[in-house]
Amino acid sequence: MRSKAETLQFLHGQLSSATVLPLYCFNLNQWQNQREQIWLDLAELTWTKLPVIVRSSALNEDSELTSMAGHYCSVLNVSGKYALEQAIEQVAAGFQGRTDADQIFIQPMLSQIALSGVAFSQEPSTGIPCLVFNYQECSQDTTAVTGGHSNELNTWHYYLHNNPTPPQSRFRPLLDLVSELQLKLGISALDLEVALLQNGQWVLLQVRPLVLENSLDGSQHLNHMLELQGFLKPMQSPHPFLYGQHTVYGVMPDWNPAEIIGIRPRPLARSLYQELITDSIWAYQRHNYGYRNLRSFPLMVDLGGCPYIDVRVSFNSFIPATLPPALAEKLADYYLKRLVETPSYHDKVEFEIIYSCYTLDLPQRLKALQDHGFSQEESDLLAESLRLLTNKILHQETGLWQKDIAKLEILTQRRETICSADLGPIDRIYWLLEDGKRYGTLPFAGLARAGFIAVQMLNSLVQIGALDPSERSLFMQSLDTVSSRIQRDFQAMNRSDFLKIYGHLRPGTYDILSERYDQAPDRYFGEAIQPTVHPPFSLRLEQLKLIRSHLQEHGLNLDVLELFDFMKAAIEGREYAKFLFTRNLSDVLEEIAGLGRQAGMSREDCSFLDIQSLLRLLNTSGDLNQAIKHSVEAGKAQYSLTQSLLLPPLITQPEDIWQFELQPGEPNFITLKRAKGPVCFVGAAPESLKGTILLIPSADPGYDWIFGYGIAGLITLYGGVNSHMAIRAGEMGIPAVIGAGEVLYSQWQKARELELDCATRQVRVLA
Repeated sequence: MRSKAETLQFLHGQLSSATVLPLYCFNLNQWQNQREQIWLDLAELTWTKLPVIVRSSALNEDSELTSMAGHYCSVLNVSGKYALEQAIEQVAAGFQGRTDADQIFIQPMLSQIALSGVAFSQEPSTGIPCLVFNYQECSQDTTAVTGGHSNELNTWHYYLHNNPTPPQSRFRPLLDLVSELQLKLGISALDLEVALLQNGQWVLLQVRPLVLENSLDGSQHLNHMLELQGFLKPMQSPHPFLYGQHTVYGVMPDWNPAEIIGIRPRPLARSLYQELITDSIWAYQRHNYGYRNLRSFPLMVDLGGCPYIDVRVSFNSFIPATLPPALAEKLADYYLKRLVETPSYHDKVEFEIIYSCYTLDLPQRLKALQDHGFSQEESDLLAESLRLLTNKILHQETGLWQKDIAKLEILTQRRETICSADLGPIDRIYWLLEDGKRYGTLPFAGLARAGFIAVQMLNSLVQIGALDPSERSLFMQSLDTVSSRIQRDFQAMNRSDFLKIYGHLRPGTYDILSERYDQAPDRYFGEAIQPTVHPPFSLRLEQLKLIRSHLQEHGLNLDVLELFDFMKAAIEGREYAKFLFTRNLSDVLEEIAGLGRQAGMSREDCSFLDIQSLLRLLNTSGDLNQAIKHSVEAGKAQYSLTQSLLLPPLITQPEDIWQFELQPGEPNFITLKRAKGPVCFVGAAPESLKGTILLIPSADPGYDWIFGYGIAGLITLYGGVNSHMAIRAGEMGIPAVIGAGEVLYSQWQKARELELDCATRQVRVLA
């Protein structure tokens, strides 16, 4: 087996698709005993007169079992004999448990670089056969991507092998290089570091075997992808009962499944989310609140087990029911076109793309429509429809959000009745879900809509100059949500009483494998820190007058205090509704776990169940245990397919599944504060969280416990500007980056220390 340096020596001058730089290599024994000869050899090489890079080539680097990537140091831009000797000693000192056979090699330092990065011949986590290229534009530091220490933005490019679409011409030579290396080295799974020079020449900097945990049948995967492409073809066609000439599928718009259940959820979590929200409840709520009737349309589609939102359906559901069909059609096409042109808005569609309610800055925002072929009359008609809809929702006496809050009390009462009744497990699951929908997720969806309107209204007060950003933050900190009550009650109550109220919560709300608070209290709770006391929020007299005049001018039928009461109640009510309906859901998960035990199934097995397979057993005499086993087997087969899929977060046309890029998005910065600290991840002991920048995958309410331990800042992979964690961070006054996206999250999780500067909307890698 060749070392890293020996592999590059072997490939030097042998590749047609890329260049391998010349190199000079020696081992530690030679450096100790033949140093004069090494200096003589180096003096003979013309390229050593220019800056060089000194690199390691340890015996345990780049093996078929372990890469040790990034474990040893390299020294860049070395000039002169003294500096070169110091650099060699630095690299030599970095070898741990070193042997005389460990090598050091020297190469010319690259310049005129257009981009550099790391490429894989297979997706490292899943083994999916595709080119994965993580690169940085115009980076003169070829270690920037591998080291994770750069504040530059990385891009991920994916191209599935053997697919029917041609690759981007820019990356065709890189694909040729991978094929050439596979042939010459006799290894199919490769990890390589490359650079593209400004003259178009590719340079191979390093190649090693890619250590994979999973292998995949390439032909079977290709068949699955072809089936998926066939399923997606109708997305480019009109639908007789929908506005918009085509659709788009996304994991983050609207009821963003990526945030709630993840991009590859197990069948039980996915089917529960469909049952409770995305099959019908979501549409009933929208129609009740004055939007178009989409009650026959599921919102979420299943792409090989990966949940996606049908964006055309979503955008139709935000169109006021009173809007004329011609204008509704034009508006739907505009919304879809805007999303395709600005995909970074896929987690902010309601704030950046669509118009779903009347706000005090709406006339200014509607001016953008005139640049896209909308007349002033059409803009005015849309504004009037939104004004009528918004007044109906906000009304202090007849507003639907108040009726939704009242329904929550019915949910609490009926849950106690269901849990104490002498019902069989299937009956109990059925009624917990039925009540969970009628008195839980339906009012929750209404309050979530009201919460969105509240946040948009609050933002519009900043836009018109009635509040400044710091006052908006102060208002958010004045909220009294379930999350803040958790922190207070943990301080005031004994553990038993505390868990009776909050014990049903779990970090993965829909995940049967996620332990409830009352199942693992020591994991979630240690010695909490005293809650922060924030100054009260209040309005000055001139602000009251200004806001009152704007409300009257825009025809919004409520006074200033009623507006602020609504904003406070809607945001708090949304969090309370979520807290209550998750009790029913958590009980359902425990009932399913109990059924699984009776059938000889573990929780792991039960995670592969489809909830419909259980609900079909209601009022039947079928073999329950056999039905569970069949559903688990089918779910495992389905999930095996799901794990083999690598799909873009936004699918704008069927061909997108074969080749796509993940660009750094625009995350949501919460508060105007700054924080810095060491990077920490969920799973660490609670007492170790103090002063850290905590990274978590989602904005799920089950993570509320983290706020009791003095974290300095928060970053989530998924989540929108109005997500639970965004509201919670604003309420607590904790600097947060919500919905960083895969590119930025992947980059920041490599860091040891980060600084969040929310006022300037920046995250800096400190170490």
